[in-house]
Amino acid sequence: MLFNAEKVKNDCVNWIRDFFEKNGKGCNAVVGISGGKDSSVAAALCVEALGKDRVIGVLMPQGEQFDIDMSHLLVNHLGIKHYVINVKDAVDGVLSALPADMEITAQTRQNIPPRIRMTTLYAVSQSCNGRVVNTCNLSEDWVGYSTRYGDSVGDFSPMSNLTVTEVKQIGHILGLPEVLVEKTPIDGLCGKSDEENLGFTYAELDRYIREGIIEDQEKKAIIDRKHAANLFKLQLMPCFVPDDF
Repeated sequence: MLFNAEKVKNDCVNWIRDFFEKNGKGCNAVVGISGGKDSSVAAALCVEALGKDRVIGVLMPQGEQFDIDMSHLLVNHLGIKHYVINVKDAVDGVLSALPADMEITAQTRQNIPPRIRMTTLYAVSQSCNGRVVNTCNLSEDWVGYSTRYGDSVGDFSPMSNLTVTEVKQIGHILGLPEVLVEKTPIDGLCGKSDEENLGFTYAELDRYIREGIIEDQEKKAIIDRKHAANLFKLQLMPCFVPDDF
């Protein structure tokens, strides 16, 4: 089925309006701004749905961020209120407080920053009558490319059923600067691009998701393995239920 980006964009805008009507009438949308396509499109969708006066961008560098200018480009383009909150001291504080005899893994170091950023977003949201926007897309969720209780959460998710390819199409329709929509996606954690980390391109992944087609069987195996291993990130926490209940 041909993707109708204009229709999906309009439907998503209406969905956001309906969400706020039911779950926070008069509240603000609070968006973590990374300068990539996902936060850019999420913020632009909220601006169209609610108006720029009800969208708050939060820039959260960890010390010096080499591409912070992209985040400033977005908030200036949209004309939204924004805060810059550096999370370096908070991240360093957690790491330095861990026991000296504990071996701190690379995964620990990579996942603390997004969890601190989500804490920061909720601090802003609860201080500014807000609702936190989840900026994940279907492609990333499919292979678990997010941090649980970090960028994987939020109060509402406008793009979790849209692939990277589809998000980019909507970004162009929204009139976002080309450099933001087509910016090479990086995880902001280890310095590599998403596709370098994943071992396949988003174009390959998106076609596999939507059409079930992928020529490279090694890449298919990687995708299937990641999808199965990371489904827990999209599910509710397992809970024990006593037999008598």
